[in-house]
Amino acid sequence: MQRKSLHLLPGLLAIMLAGAAGLAHAATVKLTGDQEVPPVTTSATGEANISVAADGSISGTVTTQGVDGTVAHIHLAAAGKNGPVIVPLTKTADGQWSVPAGAKLSPEQLQAYQAGELYVNVHSAANKPGEIRAQLKP
Repeated sequence: MQRKSLHLLPGLLAIMLAGAAGLAHAATVKLTGDQEVPPVTTSATGEANISVAADGSISGTVTTQGVDGTVAHIHLAAAGKNGPVIVPLTKTADGQWSVPAGAKLSPEQLQAYQAGELYVNVHSAANKPGEIRAQLKP
């Protein structure tokens, strides 16, 4: 019986390694006003936990403190620059946002993510272009 189990081991290892290749990369980043462009003076902060899979599937949440956020997004642009919205986030509760189910980056957006050229930010009535921001890290 043990020989049969050992015989299956190489196949199981191959399946596990193949599955690991598609695992998502998760990053936690801190959102602050000084990362906005131009910088915003605010006591608001936030934390984003975003996962991006090899196929571009994206998921995650943003939690904020000290800001009455009106909208939140993932944008395409390098640090120090502003860029277009590519993933609008859904407000799930006060101070909480999530990536919509089924969201997926295009191949070009996935390359930008891998180059560190995506950011998440939360907008407010007082700071319509964005109050707090963080660059996503691959």
